[in-house]
Formats: sequence, C-alpha cells, structure tokens
Amino acid sequence: MSTPSQEKLRIEVRIHGLRGIVPDIDKSIQLFKAFIGKPLGVSKPDPNAVYRLPLVLSPYETLYLCEKGLIEPVLNGQVIDCKTLQKHFESLIPDFAKKYAVFADLTQKGYILRGAMKYGADFAVYELGPGLEHAPYVVTVASSNTRLRAVDIVGLGRLSHSVRKKSVLAIVDDKGIVSYIVFKWVKT
Repeated sequence: MSTPSQEKLRIEVRIHGLRGIVPDIDKSIQLFKAFIGKPLGVSKPDPNAVYRLPLVLSPYETLYLCEKGLIEPVLNGQVIDCKTLQKHFESLIPDFAKKYAVFADLTQKGYILRGAMKYGADFAVYELGPGLEHAPYVVTVASSNTRLRAVDIVGLGRLSHSVRKKSVLAIVDDKGIVSYIVFKWVKT
C-alpha cells in the first residue's frame, strides 16, 4: 500500500463495527488510487475507474493509516486514538494483533493486502494491485506458540496448488516479530 503524503490528508474515518468508512468522496478517490480500501457496494472495483462513493477500509487498513497519522478515527461520535482503535478491533477479531503485525510488515515492504477468506487464508498479497494482477501469494497467520500438525502443513501446500498461488505461513512471536515460510506445491 503506497500511502498518499501526510500533508495532503487528514481524513475522518467513521468506525462501524469491523469497518472504517471514509465519507469524503474526494479523499476516497485519492485513497482508492493508492490501492487503499474499496468503494462502498462495489465487489470487484476496477483500479482505473473513478468511483464517486464512500470508501470502505478493512480494520487493518484503518489501524495502519491511523498509525501513519493520516486519518482521524471516529467511534460513536468521538474522535479516538490509535490505541483505542486497536482495542476496538481486538475485541471483535480473534488474533487481531498478530494479523495486524503481518499486515503492517508486508505493507511496509510495499505489498498490497486484501482479505482472503475465500481462499481459506488471512490475506491475499499483491505486488502490483488488485485488478492489475492475480494475487501471487496467500498468507495464513499463526502464533509462534501454535503447534502445527503435519496435516496443517499439507493443507497449506494443497491450498497453494488449488488456487495457483504461493502459500505463505506468517509466524508471529509474542513481541510481534514476523517470520515467513513460503510453500509451493511440487510434483514428484
């Protein structure tokens, strides 16, 4: 996710459950051009189109933009800080902190992430952007103290083969440090 410059943006984002809503249409367009969020009600937005609609942000995008100082989150009519925003999402999403650590790490590295529930993973990862390419990676997040069974590893390999993507296991330790293992199905 390439973030627009901080001087140009200080966006109000209204928090509704798991989503952040950007009501300002001009700022929504600006964010969407940087592959942030999706126009409200558009399931597969064209990255080259201009949608004059509010933008919907994932919880991970919302917290990331908050930490970058680009947005002003509003929950129940009150402006909140990033710590309060994170606690809000942690109360709604199991393992939010670990998943967010992976989202922030990969975003910092220049990748674009989207939810990947339809692939049985946590994130789909793009190098160019959704609509410009198929995601080359799907990422599943696990805690460093999670015991994986052999069947879990085989499942990751089968996942990558069935969706023609490389499957990545992102392992997050208790300090939020992320390590990655990439799986690719190999025929013998």
